[in-house]
Amino acid sequence: MYEMIKTVCLVLLALAAFHIDRQENFEQLVHWLEHLPLTGSNELRWKFVSLLVDFGPSKFVSVGLVTLGYAGLFAIEGIGLWLGKHWAEWFTVIATGSLIPLELYETLLHFGWLKLVVLAGNIAIIVYLVRIARQTRTPH
Repeated sequence: MYEMIKTVCLVLLALAAFHIDRQENFEQLVHWLEHLPLTGSNELRWKFVSLLVDFGPSKFVSVGLVTLGYAGLFAIEGIGLWLGKHWAEWFTVIATGSLIPLELYETLLHFGWLKLVVLAGNIAIIVYLVRIARQTRTPH
């Protein structure tokens, strides 16, 4: 069930990303963020707006495609796990491990002990998931 919820949320996010790739929609989003009545989190908001402006609308198609790819992966994984298929456990390993290269890059580029601990924890989780997936199954 959790995988299906993630799938639906990612599809909605992809649709939003495909909508934001148009300049006028992108400008509306930036304008809306700039005029949100937030108190106490203005610095974070302006960092986000600046990051968004630097990112630009053209890259949102790529964001949408990657998001749809992950939605597909989670949908296949969720259906497989729901049906009790052994191969679906490998989808869990792939989905969990797919962000390790990005975490490693971020940890090396902007080192922090917390980032290193999170990276090590995620690697330990992947090792555990691989061990579970490699176990032989007895037929029912």
